[in-house]
This record gives sequence, C-alpha cells and structure tokens, in this order.
Amino acid sequence: MLLKCKNSGVIEAGCDEAGRGCLAGPVFAAAVILPPDFEHELISDSKKLTEKMRYRLRPIIQESAVAWAVGVVSAEEIDKINILNASFLAMHRALKQLTIQPEFILVDGNRFKPYGKTPFSCEVKGDGRFLSIAAASILAKTYRDDYMNDIAKEFPQYTWDVNKGYPTKAHRDAIREFGITPHHRKSFQLLDRQLTLF
Repeated sequence: MLLKCKNSGVIEAGCDEAGRGCLAGPVFAAAVILPPDFEHELISDSKKLTEKMRYRLRPIIQESAVAWAVGVVSAEEIDKINILNASFLAMHRALKQLTIQPEFILVDGNRFKPYGKTPFSCEVKGDGRFLSIAAASILAKTYRDDYMNDIAKEFPQYTWDVNKGYPTKAHRDAIREFGITPHHRKSFQLLDRQLTLF
C-alpha cells in the first residue's frame, strides 16, 4: 500500500515527469494534490501498470484530486536548456497551474530545482512509495502518450504510437532511413555510435 503523504496536515503535491529518456517529443510533468483520505488500491508507479489500466485510472485521479495539472516542455526547449532542466521546468509549469498552491512538494527522483520558497523533498522511486507521486506519474505518462499518438499520424514511419519516442531499434532505424523531424531532440544521441574494430 502506498503512503498517503509525507507530512500530515499539510497541502502536499506529488510531482513526476514522463519522457525524459525519449529521442523525440516533449517532456511532460504532472502535479497532483489528493485529499487526505484518498485511497485506491490500483494506483501505483505508472511503469508497473498496463496502458489500459493507466487510462482507466486517469479520470479517477482527476475527479478525486483536490487539484491537478500537467506541464509540457517542447523538444526545442529541451535542446536549449538540457533534459534535466526541462524536467524541472515541466514540473514548475504543472505546479504553477494548480488551482490550489501546495505547502509542500514531493518530487520523484533525487534532484529538483526549488519552486519559489515552497519546501520540497526528493524521493527516489517515489512513484512506487507515495500515492500523490504515483498519481502524477499516471497523468504525465497518459497525457504524453496522447501527444505522441497524435503526432504519429503526421510521421507514421517512426511508429511513435508504439514506441512513444523512446530509443527502440525501429525508431533508430527510421531516423537512419528518413532523417529527423522537428519533434526530435537534436541534442540527444539519436543514432548509436558506430564502433570500428581495427
């Protein structure tokens, strides 16, 4: 069972991102404030859930949350500020959109850029430990998947509806054959380095 909060009696937001390791598409982040009494036995780290389950849980999270929001940072912005800073920016954008501002932020991972003066805690594997971070991971992942499915219609040869922009063999083969699109992150190593044996 996931923990409901780190600090009781405090308005706590969970934050997580999706798409950090992708070669194409934006990075998405979500921020979620859940009611203190909220429980749901199926909510877990989005990576441990099936796609069908994530989409089933998304409306439950949105309807139950005190506040929720999704922030997006484009591939172009990622190339300018790097993926780590882009992940922080996506979380900040999500937090800024919340209709209720949190008094404490729980962040998945081991690093974060302070959001104003709001105290925060970095939680390694937090999406498997805290309900609000798990909920944020589900929203970030499903909204990013929606986006990748949408742009896959324009560029079907990269099969983004299947790989969601991650560095699969099929994705890299398509880059090799067709080149890159405006959605690709030019600062990333898009193709495997060729090793020459002498």
